[in-house]
Amino acid sequence: MSRTARGHNPLVSFLMSLSVFFRYNATHVFAGKFLYFLLAGLALFLAVVIIYVLNEPAPPGANAVYGFLLAPGVLLIFYPSVYAIQADADARMLETLFGVPDYRYKVWLARYVTQYIVVAVLLLALGLFCRISVTDFPLWSMIFHLMFPIVFLGSFGFMSAAITRSGNGAAVIVVTFFLILFIGAEALEGSRWNLFHNPFSETGQFDYILQQETTLYNRIYLLVGSVICTLFAMFRLMQREKLVS
Repeated sequence: MSRTARGHNPLVSFLMSLSVFFRYNATHVFAGKFLYFLLAGLALFLAVVIIYVLNEPAPPGANAVYGFLLAPGVLLIFYPSVYAIQADADARMLETLFGVPDYRYKVWLARYVTQYIVVAVLLLALGLFCRISVTDFPLWSMIFHLMFPIVFLGSFGFMSAAITRSGNGAAVIVVTFFLILFIGAEALEGSRWNLFHNPFSETGQFDYILQQETTLYNRIYLLVGSVICTLFAMFRLMQREKLVS
């Protein structure tokens, strides 16, 4: 097949357009600081792994790996979720977005989905590295379960940004909320309401079914919470005068 024919292949053209679209949104989501966030996530991941290895004589299992990967995942989703609206305000893009009917929702939803795809791909790379160098675990299942708390926190951050219109204000709300949940994680251990519920925790034979049920309800609650936060944020973004005033 000639180069010209390949260039007119609809599938190739679609994939190239999708690649450009994805790169553009990923660049905007991380405000041109993607490399810094990538290095910060990698540094946090290595720090957590090293601390565990120095303090635990036994090699880590899937239970520990879940914590290894959750930490950089939360870090990577924090900035794009809480500073999404302020970035558009600082770039004077809000007025432009509101000037095109319904287009703004496509823009924000595209960025919203892109940030989760980027985080999932990075966690997949870190998980693969961890599986090769540290311990064996179900990689795809691990990434699947990790995305539930990450999507929920990202959705909550997006909603907070839409309410406060300030990245710093949203950051304070999200950090406070996260700390409250983190402090209460021990009291909620084993509960379906625990944001940090670890489906890979080691359990006895008779507790396995109970853990599976808890995991199912926990993921449903997180998914419903994510949808509610996202819809509330989108409803808030309909109110032009509250955002551009």
